[in-house]
Amino acid sequence: MKVHILHTGKVLIDRALAYKEWSAHPAPYTGWLRGKKKKMWVPVSSYLIEHPKGLILVDTGWHEEMRLNQRKHLGKFTYSMFKGELLEGESIAEQLHCLGVKSEDLDFVILSHLHSDHVSGLRHVQDAKKILTSEIEWKAAQRKIGYIKSMWDNISIDTFKLMDIPYGPYKKGYDLFGDKTLYLVYTPGHSDGMVSILVKMKNGWLVLASDVGYSEKSWREMILPGITTNRKEAYHSLKWLKAFSAERDCIGVVANHDSKIKSTIIE
Repeated sequence: MKVHILHTGKVLIDRALAYKEWSAHPAPYTGWLRGKKKKMWVPVSSYLIEHPKGLILVDTGWHEEMRLNQRKHLGKFTYSMFKGELLEGESIAEQLHCLGVKSEDLDFVILSHLHSDHVSGLRHVQDAKKILTSEIEWKAAQRKIGYIKSMWDNISIDTFKLMDIPYGPYKKGYDLFGDKTLYLVYTPGHSDGMVSILVKMKNGWLVLASDVGYSEKSWREMILPGITTNRKEAYHSLKWLKAFSAERDCIGVVANHDSKIKSTIIE
């Protein structure tokens, strides 16, 4: 088993989007009417997992259109909240090419959830054999604000129903290969159907925690993300992550936007 951590660009956000703030501002996470000192750049990550039973990509990072016309790609509303950066060579298409992987070689593209910074680059890998997200997330993305549906227009996305698994805040998720080596763990709260990825490595479990927390500080100090669809569920998911990170067989927890996490390979 091998996990490639790939930084597919950066995003400039208000710090209240990463770490929930309690203030007189009704929505500090938007960054509206907030000073530059409260903004921070964080990575936008994807993961390529070399599993004995197949190649799996988790999330897709920014699309190359972000280099040309961010306002058009994100839409006026989202563009007012944050900005992206995608240097030459950083898109998921370019990084897979460097690794000698074609999109049609991917057995699965797993979308942890459908927020724009996780699905923007989906068209780069639309030829993958299967693109998968949770049924709960898919249904939420069709009816709630906070999603950009044009990012998956005319792309075939399959969904999975939650099943009982041994891990997670609700012990619900999906055993991808049915062999207890890679679980999609139901960790809702930041979005309705978000999943984290639990990968069984040589020496223990690696958690790809998506946006359950924005960095280790999140679960160490129990600070929720600025945006939550259900605060109680978000807290429950973060609490599970904190407890699991302390387990003896947990070799690491990787948050999608943690600036301290560098591009690397974990074996």
